[in-house]
Amino acid sequence: MANWLSKIFRPSEARAAEGQYRPGPYHLSDGWLPAGPGRLWNWWQSGYNLREYGESSAMVEACISAYSQTVAMCPGDHWKKLANGGRKRVSKSALTRIMKRPNDYQSISDLLLNLTRSLYKQGEGFGLALRNNRGEIQEIHLMRHGKPVLATTGDIFYSLSGNEIVEARYDLSLPIPARDVLHVRLHTPRHPLKGESPILATLLDRQMAGAALEQQIAFYINQARPSFMLETDEKLTIEQTRELRQAWNEQTQGEKAGGTPILTWGLKAKEVSKTANDGQLAEMLKMSEQNVALAFRMPLQILGIGGSALGSTEMLMQSWIASGLGFALNHIEEAFGQLFNLSGMPDEYLEFNTKALLRSAFKERIEGLVRGVIGGVYSSDEARAEEDLPATEGGFGSMPRVQQQVVPLSYGAAMKPPALPAPASAAPQNEEDEEDDGRSYEDHLRAINEQADALLH
Repeated sequence: MANWLSKIFRPSEARAAEGQYRPGPYHLSDGWLPAGPGRLWNWWQSGYNLREYGESSAMVEACISAYSQTVAMCPGDHWKKLANGGRKRVSKSALTRIMKRPNDYQSISDLLLNLTRSLYKQGEGFGLALRNNRGEIQEIHLMRHGKPVLATTGDIFYSLSGNEIVEARYDLSLPIPARDVLHVRLHTPRHPLKGESPILATLLDRQMAGAALEQQIAFYINQARPSFMLETDEKLTIEQTRELRQAWNEQTQGEKAGGTPILTWGLKAKEVSKTANDGQLAEMLKMSEQNVALAFRMPLQILGIGGSALGSTEMLMQSWIASGLGFALNHIEEAFGQLFNLSGMPDEYLEFNTKALLRSAFKERIEGLVRGVIGGVYSSDEARAEEDLPATEGGFGSMPRVQQQVVPLSYGAAMKPPALPAPASAAPQNEEDEEDDGRSYEDHLRAINEQADALLH
């Protein structure tokens, strides 16, 4: 029995010597078991259940929802690098089709939302890829559970489950080759193919906050902390004290809460002041929430619970993209790239467009495009395309332009370029050419054009 328990229970602390008790909480595959129920080898028969890694914490749910919903907002594009240094969007590829419709019952937003939730809640997410007759991936189905299986040769296979639609259509009893499995995982401290969620780093903080909240709930339900205290100099018997307490409760609790009790025998009602422990409890809960956000690399401003204010929505999003969100997007992009055998950055890759996160920041978006057009980075047609506007008719907006205020000082007050010297091939051949040698090259061309007009007329 001891050997069986040691295989199932994985204590968070360092392992004790063989035969000694291992303190909880215990990390199991589907959740964690608190230390109290963990003392019982038949805890499931004693009425205890596993606690999911993400349950009973509003902060954990807020962090997971922020990541999953934000990733689902970003459309993905298949890009290839061009020989001239630019890039082009690939519109006809298996990856492009998946980014539009992964299967016949889900949108790409549904798939990315639940894939990212599974990634941050369980530490990994799985998807089953189905191919057509040409060997191209035509469908991806999200699976809730997955387990890697290593063959004796070192080849990797997967056992997938947790999708009722796929399990009704296909036989998943046989191991599935790794080339047909989308496996996104976070850091892998225990096994190269087993990811772990940052939720595990918050267990102690959430246990402390949960214990404090449970104690406060018990206080409020049992009304163990009075708001008033009755004082008197009279000596009261136990029976008299019980009658006074009953009379006081009848006027101040239940349907008669807020009533006015009448005091006799020299009784005085003294209000119980708020102790410093209440403020310490609030600080402790706040610190616990901040530790959870820190484990998820989540800026507090995104959750709206504090932190230094940033100047604009763009700065706020860029701050998150530069930390936790940028990693999440890149990690999922690379997993899709490996599944579709893309060569990777910068030659061929998948990229989620974070510009969708500034969809509501109209002023900031337009100001950025205007600066890009004036600075010659974008043509006006490219800037209009960013706002889904048609190109300028006649092709006049296809070329980047710059303003002409910045010119060499040699342009002078007339704002014209200086006269160009005559080319070396235009050396004088006779006396007439020597007389014209003092003129500029532009004057020389102008004289030739005037002579040609005179001959024609």
